Amino acid sequence: QVQLVESGGGLVQPGGSLRLSCTASGFTFSTYAMRWFRQAPGKERQWVAGIGSAASETSYADSVKGRFTISRDNAKTTAYLQMNSLKPEDAGVYYCNAIRGSYTYWGQGTQVTVFS
Repeated sequence: QVQLVESGGGLVQPGGSLRLSCTASGFTFSTYAMRWFRQAPGKERQWVAGIGSAASETSYADSVKGRFTISRDNAKTTAYLQMNSLKPEDAGVYYCNAIRGSYTYWGQGTQVTVFS
């Protein structure tokens, strides 16, 4: 059974940091690219960051570039999103996504709230 389980969300003040984790099981994690998306209330889900299967390539949305870092540990079948200098507009539900060709899997999401 394929599972992606996100964790690490929570409440943080502007300027604070959070580290999200996404632990995978049920598929060959090391052969999938991993991505993080987020969805704010009333808005569409948007792509945040991505990392290749071998962690040699990363990419970021302009809105988070320089503040967020995506990484992965294939031995632990876990992807991470380190989020620094958080802003109120970073709030939302964060989802991890595994993708390889036509195969794609989603986690259930973890809530990030940024408040003053």
